[in-house]
Amino acid sequence: MRNSLRRAGLGASAAVLLGACASPPEAPSPAAGARTIPEAWLERPTAAAGRLQPMPVRPFDVSTDCRFRDEAGYLTAVRLDIAQSDVRAFSAAVDIPRRGSCRFDGPFTQTRRLPSVQLSASDGCTVNIWEQGEAVTVGFANCAGRCTRGAFDYVWPIIVDRSNGQCH
Repeated sequence: MRNSLRRAGLGASAAVLLGACASPPEAPSPAAGARTIPEAWLERPTAAAGRLQPMPVRPFDVSTDCRFRDEAGYLTAVRLDIAQSDVRAFSAAVDIPRRGSCRFDGPFTQTRRLPSVQLSASDGCTVNIWEQGEAVTVGFANCAGRCTRGAFDYVWPIIVDRSNGQCH
């Protein structure tokens, strides 16, 4: 009895292994009226085609001292002065309704100039500042220690419009 079970098990294993080597069936052709992806959508855009252009790696300038309150009640204040990607001044504060507040003011050391600006502090807080067209974005990482408990989970990046110096 045991030998016959072993033989059956070996036979089933061999069948599974042979079945794994078989070629898969051909994919069915699309049915009439079925939606297919246009070939043009599958092509990667190229810079030569003029559709995508990489952001230039160049120093940027921005100077603002602005305050902004959005519809949800978030209050943002930022002082930012960057010339040729060298940070001359930076401080920011964010008040989050029913959550608390964060203060991002010194001391920071500039640790990168290009392709984006990076400020780092000894407590691990990192501020990344980058250019996006006419806007400059200020984002924060590992800065929970500069906020009241739990508030950092609700901090959004600050966006500065270089054309008029306003933030949002």
